[in-house]
Amino acid sequence: MNGALSFPIVVGAVISAFATPLAQTGDALRVCADPNNLPFSNSARAGFENAIAELVGRELRRPVQYEWWAQRRGFVRNTLNAGTCDLVVGTAAGMEMLATTRPYYRSTYVFVSRRDRHLAIRSFDDPALRRLKVGVQLIGDDAANTPPAHALANRGIIRNVTGFTVYGDYRQPNPPARIIDAVTNGTVDVAVVWGPLAGYFAKRSRVALDIVPVSPRVDLPYLPMVFDIAMGVRRADTTLRARLDEVIVRRRPAIDSILKSFGVPLVGSGAKSGP
Repeated sequence: MNGALSFPIVVGAVISAFATPLAQTGDALRVCADPNNLPFSNSARAGFENAIAELVGRELRRPVQYEWWAQRRGFVRNTLNAGTCDLVVGTAAGMEMLATTRPYYRSTYVFVSRRDRHLAIRSFDDPALRRLKVGVQLIGDDAANTPPAHALANRGIIRNVTGFTVYGDYRQPNPPARIIDAVTNGTVDVAVVWGPLAGYFAKRSRVALDIVPVSPRVDLPYLPMVFDIAMGVRRADTTLRARLDEVIVRRRPAIDSILKSFGVPLVGSGAKSGP
């Protein structure tokens, strides 16, 4: 969930925002998106959320127009709920600050390691995690924790953990990707990363990387590692949400094909609840 909102940003975002009246949009489908956040979106429209937005636009027979805004805290408040755009392509299903469609994919956090290390980490209970250098995603400058960070801390795995903010240095391209760079160059031995980010950059890495879904999927008592991702609209925009649901059902094979081409790890069918 970078983790948008593209996850994992939404996991730690607690924003109070109220729906505004439906804006007059003309023919354009106005999409709220980050201009520097591959694999999700960028200003060159090269992300999988860009591709899905174009698919939706074609289905609705509306040209796609972007409102670019960095996906940090305040993203929904300053874009969708300010009335400057009408659609967030990727957000946690059930997110309260907006109305979400049915989920169109489900993904998971994954362990990422260099293939030449042969670490084969599959579980948070693997004893090797106590001695390896472990990278984990954090949310924002206040170091709020993502689910994997909590799972490690609950096991006392703290001293050998390095945090990487999902916001990163926005002066660099695709700032959340630094955690994958750290695995590639050996700064960390293994990292726990939101699947879509890991899958995309692993395919483009100069060294072979192993991508393994974390286990357990739900760390007791209730810390989910698998999340449903949906599209988001303003709460008042029930007509657009219904039309988007129709597109998701009708074009699911095409959407799945886009996701797979970007290396997104897909987990079963969408669940009923979000993060």
